[in-house]
Amino acid sequence: MKSSPIRGALLALLLLCGGQSSAATPAAAHPEPHACHLPGVEESLRCLKLPVPLQPGQPATLSLHVTIAPALREGAQPDPVFVLAGGPGEAGSDVLPLLATAFKRVRATRDIVFIDQRGTGLSGRLECKSGLEEDVQLSDDEVDAELRRCIKSSKAPFAAYTTTNAARDIEAVRRALGYGKINLWGGSYGTRLGQVYARAYPASVRALILDGVAAPEQVIPAGGRDSQAALDRLFEQCAKDAACRAAYPTLRADFAALVGKLDATPLKLNLPDPRTARQVDVTMTSARLLDTVRNMLYAPADARRLPFLVHSAFAGRWQPFVARRNLAADFAPDASPATLMHLAVVCAEDVPRLTPALAAQDASPLTKELTVRMRGLCQAMNVPAVPYVAPTRIEAPALLLSGALDPVTPPHRAASAARHMAHAQQLVVANVGHGVSQLGCAPRLLRAFLDQPGKPVDGSCLNEIPAPTFQLGSAGPQP
Repeated sequence: MKSSPIRGALLALLLLCGGQSSAATPAAAHPEPHACHLPGVEESLRCLKLPVPLQPGQPATLSLHVTIAPALREGAQPDPVFVLAGGPGEAGSDVLPLLATAFKRVRATRDIVFIDQRGTGLSGRLECKSGLEEDVQLSDDEVDAELRRCIKSSKAPFAAYTTTNAARDIEAVRRALGYGKINLWGGSYGTRLGQVYARAYPASVRALILDGVAAPEQVIPAGGRDSQAALDRLFEQCAKDAACRAAYPTLRADFAALVGKLDATPLKLNLPDPRTARQVDVTMTSARLLDTVRNMLYAPADARRLPFLVHSAFAGRWQPFVARRNLAADFAPDASPATLMHLAVVCAEDVPRLTPALAAQDASPLTKELTVRMRGLCQAMNVPAVPYVAPTRIEAPALLLSGALDPVTPPHRAASAARHMAHAQQLVVANVGHGVSQLGCAPRLLRAFLDQPGKPVDGSCLNEIPAPTFQLGSAGPQP
């Protein structure tokens, strides 16, 4: 559910076993996996291009990319882990580095299967090719105009890129690779997809691990209260930290004044581009300030740089803030969520449920501009609304992971999702934001849960993950 570079203006290996995955026998009618090398992983993987129907019952197909990381040990367990990335718009091939972190213990005994969801990554990525990667010289209106031109020029059938169709694709992959029951790991939006799949194909699911859990009723653009709560918590933590309080005694008031000033009049800046050192003109608006703040709240280590950035900007030194704002465009933009695929899902499944009452209830400066602009872009997308279906009960055991500092899927979202699960256990980690699985002892806990899904998981070791320190000056965070 994190912003891509373009949406930032609007708005997160293997030892081969012969020729096949060690725990699967692909059906003869389907293409067989082949050796492949993908960015982010040094060793060879197994890849598959699988044709799947664009829409059920129609002859048109699209090519789905699947990456298989065979289990490291011989005699692996027959039930693999299918990895469902976030966004919507992030691809499985974007998160392959999780093999060395979150799945480093799980992979010893289970195949790990990464699916590039339709419209992402190597599965026909739906993205704008305009070269508009957070050009700081463009106004917000110009950014929206570029996006509308991109939408209009696209020939993609946006209505085909739904979560339900993506769940059908998962089942097609399971069958093509010859697996029986599978385990699901989903992160952020991937937790929504995982729940949809588990409800549609209950006989195919052995267990679920959901990290940063989206509740079934959650509307993606309606995250104002959750984001505001995370920001307020950050202000409170700074006030309780002696060094942060001494460095930034009026932090909350300075932030409010900064937003108010930009609300009244956007700021014209001329400063060295953090990427090229050339002097450039930059327009800073309150929407751009708040979008950057909201994105920084996803990771506590990043969030604890905010007091320094706000203080510097309030004092007129905008270079550090602009450098942080440009970060998404500086590194690996090709791995960012696919913008048009994101809009295809959100405009069909979420924005139709964003009623005036919900928008008023959820109102926050952090998401106000995003909500308004999302509605305009959805008009350009012109996708039919997907009716909301009340969630049925999920019987498979589920482990729900929540960061207490998460600004988009905080613990109460997982608790809401758990009400529709027969065997769910939730672990809440105090000093973590959006994403738990790769941190501290979590990789060990993932393996323990998958080995015995019916057994309670002792997550006390997650409390040993320390809180990051605040940045008090240009040199970086405190030691």
